Amino acid sequence: MKNFKTAINSIRIIMLMGFMFLSCSTQNQVEYKAQSENPEFIHRSIKQVTDVIVHDVFSPPVASRIYAYVTVAGYEAARYGDNNLISLAGQLKGLNDLPKPDQMQEYSYTLAASQAILQVGTHLIFSEDQMEEFHNTLLEEFLNTGMPDDVYQRSIMFGNKVADAVIEWSNKDNYKQTRSFPKYTVTDEANTWKPTPPAYMDAIEPHWNKIRTFVMDSAQQFKPTPITPFSVEKESQFYKEAMETYTVGNTLTDEQRDIAFFWDCNPFIMNVKGHVMFATKKISPGGHWINITHVACIKEKSNYASTSEAYVRVAIALADAFISCWDEKYRSNVIRPETYINNHIDADWVPVLQTPPFPEYTSGHSVISAAAATMLTDLFGESFSFTDSTEIEFGLKARSFTSFKAASDEAAISRLYGGIHYRPACIIGVDEGRAIGDYILTKLKTRQEKLENIN
Repeated sequence: MKNFKTAINSIRIIMLMGFMFLSCSTQNQVEYKAQSENPEFIHRSIKQVTDVIVHDVFSPPVASRIYAYVTVAGYEAARYGDNNLISLAGQLKGLNDLPKPDQMQEYSYTLAASQAILQVGTHLIFSEDQMEEFHNTLLEEFLNTGMPDDVYQRSIMFGNKVADAVIEWSNKDNYKQTRSFPKYTVTDEANTWKPTPPAYMDAIEPHWNKIRTFVMDSAQQFKPTPITPFSVEKESQFYKEAMETYTVGNTLTDEQRDIAFFWDCNPFIMNVKGHVMFATKKISPGGHWINITHVACIKEKSNYASTSEAYVRVAIALADAFISCWDEKYRSNVIRPETYINNHIDADWVPVLQTPPFPEYTSGHSVISAAAATMLTDLFGESFSFTDSTEIEFGLKARSFTSFKAASDEAAISRLYGGIHYRPACIIGVDEGRAIGDYILTKLKTRQEKLENIN
C-alpha cells in the first residue's frame, strides 16, 4: 500500500511539472507574440526606407516607385495575420501568384513583413550599408522578444521569398530601360519648359510615362483638360494666370508662407553661398503622404496587418498618380512661372520656393496628394482629424487638419503660394488625382468582403 501511494504521488508530481512546463511555455509564447506583433516594426521599416530615399536624393517619381514595391512586399507577407486580407496578385499589372506560408507551421508575419520591406528596399536604393545596419538591429530586436528559433528562421525565409518575387516583378516595369533613354532636349520655343536657377538642373524623368502602371490601364488614362493657350499678351488668360502667381507671391501672409514651406517637399533644393553650391535634403511629396499614413495608423491604433494594408493602398495610388502626372508634364511641356515672369513681367522676381526641375502642368503635389487623400479617406473616414508632424525633423512646425481632403487641398494651393505653379495646374491637378484615387478604389481590393465588387 505504501509503494502504491508513493507511485501515485510521483505521478502527481510529474503531471504538475508537466502542467507547469506547459503553462510557462504558453506564457512565453503569449509574451513573444505580444512583443513581436507590434506594428512599430512595420512603421520603423518604412521610415528607414524614407530616410534612405532622402539621403540618396531620389526624385519624387522614383521615390514613389520604391514605396510601391516595398509596401507590396510588406503587405503580401503581413496579410496572413488577418484572414480578411487578400492578395494583390492578379490585381496589380504583371503581379502573378506569390509565395505562401506553410499553413501547418507557425510564423511571425510582422518579422516576415519587415524582412520583405527591407530586402526590397535595399535592392532599390543606393546606400545599402545604412539599410543593412538598421536591418541587423531590427532582427536582433525580434530575437530579443523570445521568439523560438524555428519561428524566427522560418519567418525570415518567408519574407525573403516574398521579397525575391516582388523584386523579380519590379525588374519588368521598364525602369531599367528608361535609364538609357535620351535626356530632355531644351528648345528655343517661348512656351516650353527651361531649366531654372540656381542649379539649372536637367529635366527629371522625361520618360516616366513609360513605366508600367500598377492599376491604371495606361499613363494616359486620366489625361487632364488642355492647358491654357500660351501668350505674352497682357490681355490673354495665360498672362493673367502668371500675374496672379506673381501678385500672390509678392503679398503672402505669414500663414500662406508657412503653408508653402510645409508642403515644399523638394529633394533638389540647392543653396548658393558665394561660389559654393550645396544641397538641402528634404522628404519627397510621396514620402510626406507615407508619413501621414503613419500618423493615421498610430491614431487609429491599427495592428500590423491593417498598417501594412494602409501603406500599400496609399503607395499604389501615389505611384500611379506620378505616372499620370508626369505623362502630362512632358506632353504639355508648360513653362514655369519663374521663367515666364522673369521674361515678361519682372526680371528680378524670385518665387518663395525653389522651382523644381520639370515642366509645370499639372502640379505633381496636387495630383498625388488628392490621390493619397482619397485612399486614406476610404480607410479612415471623411472627418478623420490629425496633426501632421512630417516636417518637424526638417525644421518646420506641425500642422493640424480636419480631414485628409483638407490636407490635400492645402498641399495643392501651396504650390501657388510658393510661386512654382499657375492656379489651373493646382485645381485641375486635384481633379486628376481624385479621379485616379476613385478609379483605384473600384479596382484594387484588399479585403475579402469586398471581392464581389471587383470589376
